[in-house]
Amino acid sequence: MASTAPVRHARSSLLWLGIINVVLFAVLVLGVALGKTGFAPKLALDLEGGTEMILTPQLTDGSNKAIPQDELNQAVSIIRERVGGAGVSESEVSTQNGRNIVISMPGVPSDRTRNLITSSAQMQFRPVLTAVQSLEPVAKDERTAEKDLPDPSAKPKNAYDPNWITADLQKQFEAWDCAAEAKKTPRTQFEDDEAAIGCEADTGTRYIMGPVEVPGKDIKTANSGQATNSQGYNTGQWAVNLEFNKEGQKKFKAVTQKLTPYSEGDPRKQFAIVLDGAVISAPNSNAVITDGKAQITGSFTQESSKALAEQLKYGALPMSFELQSETQVSATLGTAQLKLGLIAGLIGLVLVAGYSFFQYRLLGFVTIASLVIAGVLTYLAIALLGWSANYRLSLAGVAGIIVSIGLTADSFIVYFERIRDELRDGRKLTVAVANGWQRARRTIMASKAVNLLAAVVLYFVAVGNVKGFAFTLGLTAVADLIVVFLFTHPTLVLLAKTKFFGEGHRASGLDPTLLGAQPLYLGAGRIRTPKAADSDESANSATSPASSGTATKAKTKARGAAKEAERRMTIAERKRTEELARRGNAGAKKSTDTDKNEEA
Repeated sequence: MASTAPVRHARSSLLWLGIINVVLFAVLVLGVALGKTGFAPKLALDLEGGTEMILTPQLTDGSNKAIPQDELNQAVSIIRERVGGAGVSESEVSTQNGRNIVISMPGVPSDRTRNLITSSAQMQFRPVLTAVQSLEPVAKDERTAEKDLPDPSAKPKNAYDPNWITADLQKQFEAWDCAAEAKKTPRTQFEDDEAAIGCEADTGTRYIMGPVEVPGKDIKTANSGQATNSQGYNTGQWAVNLEFNKEGQKKFKAVTQKLTPYSEGDPRKQFAIVLDGAVISAPNSNAVITDGKAQITGSFTQESSKALAEQLKYGALPMSFELQSETQVSATLGTAQLKLGLIAGLIGLVLVAGYSFFQYRLLGFVTIASLVIAGVLTYLAIALLGWSANYRLSLAGVAGIIVSIGLTADSFIVYFERIRDELRDGRKLTVAVANGWQRARRTIMASKAVNLLAAVVLYFVAVGNVKGFAFTLGLTAVADLIVVFLFTHPTLVLLAKTKFFGEGHRASGLDPTLLGAQPLYLGAGRIRTPKAADSDESANSATSPASSGTATKAKTKARGAAKEAERRMTIAERKRTEELARRGNAGAKKSTDTDKNEEA
């Protein structure tokens, strides 16, 4: 016998759910095999312990002036974004004594993370005046003779004027050691309104550059991605995409208008992108860019392009930092609290299971299975997010998962009660499942929309542990929707076709007699009486005391069901029933009169 459409759809949904779980698990296994992650989720500072770093800020101009409090607060905000920019890492950033900045983060930070935290990320766009393909200083006997050194006859008119190259700057340029300069902390800084010297390690080039034309503060946002050519095709290389604000858009347009006319091979066609004194790229200006969107290309890897984009995206710090101390932090208290939290979650799960079996009999197994699958999906998602987005599970996140047990069970209860309402109206289980799903689906989606909205708002306005709670709350809401649509409803569609549930076994939780099912008005004078009514009549004909007691209970339940049926009738149905009753009484009276005449 061919399967009906609902059954086919139910099987298809279960298949897709299985595919999702298999794919997630396969990706996790691949990450473990490559040594990128583990099967256990990453834990936050309060559960795993970690590292406490104390940074001493220093102004970029090298002065010893006191750090203004507003700049220190700005630095804290930017560092917090940098540390947590790749995910919910549950790191803590605060000030100490109004001077130092204290960073507490889980695990041991990598060198890349340290650089990301301490770098001031001062971004500058400077026009190139001259370039030499060498990172080594010029030998003394090969340097330009004193009489041949440049001697500008006038002051430079703009940032592109070669008169910026003076005799002293030329001597400094020829003696410049790029390798030694790269090891300096901080590197030699040049004023924004003067010429500068810089090295590009990737191409082995030294540059003399004009003053800053576009400062880093004019960058609106930055992100990494695959580079594209002028036709829009992917080149396979990694790049950093920049977008300037309105002020930066005007300045960058002016730069490209000035540089584009120079011929190919002329260094003045290039503009150098300088980050903390180092030239990271010096591309040619091949077209006038009017929309304020540019792309930095070079010898980037996926990791290096992402690191640079993060530095630029979260702003340029107004100061540099010196690492004063670095100590390890234990998680003894957090481990004990985690055990208590897991016990609380287990107790909550047992209570939900007990209520489900008490209220819904064996139908409660569907609730338990749904909760287990939702838990598996959430676990896989948290483990994978720890690998891909540096998500770390904190005590607040555990609390969000525990709260979600009750919220997830609510979805199943709403659905089951809608089905039981349909059964009370005298409908068959297959019809009750379809109608109940149509009614419950809207309620469930509205409820989860509210949960997701609350989680999103809380995530973006909060910091630290509260953000972790909001994240897990939203994640479990999504998992709940997936489970309800791809498991709970399809499972009930299939169970409705079985004899045990379809015929309303007393242990199934869907027995019409236990639910107080009532006669269903079908229209045209027809009323369908559920199987419960037939069983009540057979009970009434029994002569044993036990049967008599059962019959009395059945009568009481039938009367209550009849009253409930009358209450649920629409106005049209009630009028139709009264009309049928009036006609029936009139017909009975006429029949009685006819019988009396015949007897006479």
